[in-house]
Amino acid sequence: MKKSDELETKFGKHALDGSKWVLADTDQEPEVEKSAQKAAIEDAISTILASVGENPEREGLQSTPHRVAKMYDEILGGYKQDPVTIVNGALFDVEYDEMIVVKDIEFFSMCEHHMLPFYGRAHVAYIPSDKIIGLSKIPRIVEMYARRLQVQERMTRQIADLIDEVLRPQGVAVVVEGAHMCSMMRGVKKEHPRMVTSAMIGSFKENAMTRNEFMQHLRQSGGSTF
Repeated sequence: MKKSDELETKFGKHALDGSKWVLADTDQEPEVEKSAQKAAIEDAISTILASVGENPEREGLQSTPHRVAKMYDEILGGYKQDPVTIVNGALFDVEYDEMIVVKDIEFFSMCEHHMLPFYGRAHVAYIPSDKIIGLSKIPRIVEMYARRLQVQERMTRQIADLIDEVLRPQGVAVVVEGAHMCSMMRGVKKEHPRMVTSAMIGSFKENAMTRNEFMQHLRQSGGSTF
């Protein structure tokens, strides 16, 4: 049985939410349901506009509820994505047991506390056991979890856990650097702080030399703050 078939057998069409696997229906939504969801968002945005003292009917705002509903469908599209579909069988038998690093993966997400953006870069490494994953799949996994209402800590863990589930490698490491608009636009109002989170599994957690090798890769040219 292929690894992708094993994953689908094990998880079905599931997406990791926090620490639990929950059903994520990735079949095409009925048009009636999609229209109802869009209408509900548009009504909510119209209510917000009126509640903050604006006139939802003035020229500049008449199409705003429609635009926001369309935007949410895009920037929160990770809820509708399925890990099995993303991996799509791109697992390959290769005799390679050294570190693989994919760094400087740009992401944009939405803070679940204030629904303001946070953005930055993710750096992912793993040491294969018997399989490698197609290069484009790691940025796609990052994108899937970023395009949800998130906290950076959980997103970091989700990326690491899914790669570990898919590949069963010797180890996985994920470091995420993020700038949060919720602390830049409001509250403390500081422009430059960056939040750094990490998740280490297997050899990266157990072996300081392996962890240091990964961090050294991040210090090399490429824009990381390390």
